[in-house]
Amino acid sequence: MAGSDTEGDEIPTVGAGGPMDAMTALQEILKTALIHDGLARGLHECAKALDKRQAHLCVLANNCDEAMYVKLVEALCAEHGINLMKVDDNKKLGEWVGLCKIDKEGKARKVVGCSCVVVKDYGKESQALDVLNDYFKQKK
Repeated sequence: MAGSDTEGDEIPTVGAGGPMDAMTALQEILKTALIHDGLARGLHECAKALDKRQAHLCVLANNCDEAMYVKLVEALCAEHGINLMKVDDNKKLGEWVGLCKIDKEGKARKVVGCSCVVVKDYGKESQALDVLNDYFKQKK
């Protein structure tokens, strides 16, 4: 029941904002993938998914303090040709992928930082997915 509440709240705000940027599209894709159980969170799960070529997209936090962590994820993405996107904050990424508690007001509490996330299953085709695909085409 809680999943349907967040899903219903998310759709009008994204639609009302006009053209979607890459970060908003990423946030929507992560939420959809979370609902469809298509996310791998954390280094161990992400490394397994990247190595098995199950990943469609990898998201890495810029403020990750372990250099070897970043090097491993970037190397696996480059080796298998998987799109890599970077976000500013690992706490924000943790909130986007559901590693937090939601209080009565709908605000995130006890957010756990997450430095790496892999999308194994997008869940469904959406406008956000098209925006992100265009973003990666422009980047190449």
